[in-house]
Amino acid sequence: MSKAPENPKDILQEITDDYKGVFRNDLVSIILYGSATGKAYTPGKSDINFMIILTEAGIENLDKAFKAVDKWRKKNVAIPLFLTEHYVETSMDVFPIEYLNFQQNYVLVYGKDVLKDLTFHPELVRLQCEREIKGKLLLLREAYMETSGKGKSLKEVIKQSISAFVAIFEALLFLKEIEIPAEKRATVRAACETFGLDIGLFERLLGIKEEKTKPDEAEMNTLFKAYLAEVRKLSVLADSMGE
Repeated sequence: MSKAPENPKDILQEITDDYKGVFRNDLVSIILYGSATGKAYTPGKSDINFMIILTEAGIENLDKAFKAVDKWRKKNVAIPLFLTEHYVETSMDVFPIEYLNFQQNYVLVYGKDVLKDLTFHPELVRLQCEREIKGKLLLLREAYMETSGKGKSLKEVIKQSISAFVAIFEALLFLKEIEIPAEKRATVRAACETFGLDIGLFERLLGIKEEKTKPDEAEMNTLFKAYLAEVRKLSVLADSMGE
């Protein structure tokens, strides 16, 4: 694999030229989203994510993009999300958290800005929050039993799950009409302060994902049990917000 770009913005023109060459008039827009849009980007570790909006005709010919996708995967760029405007417009009720997250962290690279004017129905956001939190709680409990509480395995579960809770925290702050911070840790702190969650715990969980915190076996087990307890508290909170 080629070396990941030091700055994702350095590849924007080339990636635009490649996808314009593939889809021509069927290319509506290219959007960079996620950690690669700001200071949180770490070369070689952070994902580089693009959303590519196509016409209805263009989305039927994704095979044209095989070579472009393969080229950029070798440069540490994730396979893009290929969407149409109609898909975005008609999936807001199903995936409001995802679109809210996109809207908080994106750069329009080319074409029409399909995210700028999206609006979110609070109850649909709340329902997805409740569904996601309760689903994650079941998965975390299952993982805890499956790993028999072994530290190394729990570490991987934490690393894979904690990012989802950052997105959920953004949605919960939106529901409280609180400005969503640009930085991940600030989002976690704001949500914990607003909803009475354990700030220290969630900051340690982020530290584990970022390889900045390395608890031993016993500490990891204790942390994970506390993680389960806080997610359970969060599930009750999300449910109560609908009353």
